[in-house]
Amino acid sequence: MNRVRAWALAARPRTLPAAAAPVLVGTALAWQARGFAPGPAVAALAGALLLQVGSNFANDVYDYEKGADTDARLGPLRVTQAGLLTPADVKRGMWATFGLATLVGVYLARVAGWPVVAIGLASIAAAVAYSGGPLAFGYRGLGDLFVMMFFGFVAVCGTAFVQMGGVPEAAWPAGFMVGALATAILVVNNVRDHETDRVTGKRTLPVVLGRGAGVLEFAGLLIGAYAVAWWMVWRDLVDAWALLAFVTLPAAVVLIVDLRRHRGPVLNATLARTAELLFLFCLLFAIGVVIGGYQ
Repeated sequence: MNRVRAWALAARPRTLPAAAAPVLVGTALAWQARGFAPGPAVAALAGALLLQVGSNFANDVYDYEKGADTDARLGPLRVTQAGLLTPADVKRGMWATFGLATLVGVYLARVAGWPVVAIGLASIAAAVAYSGGPLAFGYRGLGDLFVMMFFGFVAVCGTAFVQMGGVPEAAWPAGFMVGALATAILVVNNVRDHETDRVTGKRTLPVVLGRGAGVLEFAGLLIGAYAVAWWMVWRDLVDAWALLAFVTLPAAVVLIVDLRRHRGPVLNATLARTAELLFLFCLLFAIGVVIGGYQ
């Protein structure tokens, strides 16, 4: 495998729709509030994608250094563990990617002010500390909270903020909605890996409370996302067109059944389909919000 392909593998492009999804929702809510701004919207998307790639690099190298990625790994190939890139290479790529994200943040800070600086620095710090450093909160049962916070509230509310200089009321429940679906992706990973995580000392909910607790958490997160979308329509925070997202409900039911029934590498397909659910749900929700905004 050549180095270009190795770097593409390390970037994990299949995760990028999950980073784009909250930007779509935040931008749609800015449109609804008559605050849509194309320049900051595109910059927010670029920053989200760069932060996701940098986070992927960080997870790849720090999970290897902590011994979490071994030959017993059930998930997709990691380049550091496989010897395709050296730890030093991946760390340099990580910091270069975060550097590009910082340049995007400089533009957004000029547009929206100092809160963007705080959001950007916190996002980079969290991406590194998830797997690396003395805290490594992904190993301490805090990964779910991290994903909910940064892929949900920070990403949705932050996207709206950089466009309109404020956060519309609808962005807060939407942040939970998107964060729940993003966290569900992590939960599939944790359920799949709970046996190997126990051996390596990584504490997740399935490790601490058992596989069944992870399946229940997954189901609760998906149900919660659809319930919040319905509640937002009921409260007139968004137009009923936002319920276009409910087209994905049958797929969500199938995912819950699959996670309950299957084990091992077969859950890699469940993981991919959960990421697809997040993107499609958010895309349809955003389209519905925009359509409603024309009325």
